[in-house]
Amino acid sequence: MIRVLLAEDQAMVRGALSALLSLESDIEVLGSAPDGEAAWRELQRLKPEVLVTDIEMPGITGLELAQRVQRHGLPVRVVILTTFARPGFLRRALDAGVHGYLLKDSPAEQLADAIRKVERGMRAIDPQLAVDAWSESDPLNDRERQVLRLAGDGLSAGDIATLLNLSPGTVRNYLSEAIGKLGAGNRIEAFRIARQKGWL
Repeated sequence: MIRVLLAEDQAMVRGALSALLSLESDIEVLGSAPDGEAAWRELQRLKPEVLVTDIEMPGITGLELAQRVQRHGLPVRVVILTTFARPGFLRRALDAGVHGYLLKDSPAEQLADAIRKVERGMRAIDPQLAVDAWSESDPLNDRERQVLRLAGDGLSAGDIATLLNLSPGTVRNYLSEAIGKLGAGNRIEAFRIARQKGWL
C-alpha cells in the first residue's frame, strides 16, 4: 500500500480527493490537513510515503512545505495538485524537490498514476507546463520574493521590516531591486507581474 497524506485548505476538495484515492486498491489515505502547519505536524506523526498538497494554503504554502520537507530530509515524495498553471510555480516546485506537479483540472485517474510514479522514484509533471517552465527564468531571490509578497498584501516597508527583523532601508532596497528586475513602475505593478508569472 502507498501511504498518502493530503494537504488542501478547501474542505470539499479535500474530502473529494480522499474519497477518490480511497477507491484505489493500492493507495491508503492516512489523513488530511487544512493548512501547511497542520500538514507538517501530520507528516512527522503519520510518516506517509507521498504528500499531495495544494500550493496556496493558510500559514505556510505547499511550496514552503516542500522546501521544509527537503531541508529536513524527510523520506516523503511531494506531489503538488493546484489550479496554478504557471511555469514559475513549477520551477520553484522542482527546486524544492517536488516529484509531481498536476493541475486540478486533470483527469482524476492521473492523480493515482502520479502517486504510483513518484512512489517508485519517478517524476509526474504536467507535460505542457514542463515545456513552458524553461521558457523564462525567475529573476527574484528568496528575500526579494518574500518582501514583494508582503508588500502585495498591503504591508508598509516599516511593517515588513518589523515582521522580517530587517531595517526599513533594507526592505526598501529589496523592493527597489525587485521592481527593477521586473521592469515595473512600482511595488504593486511588480507584485502583479511576479504573481502572474508564478514567481510569488
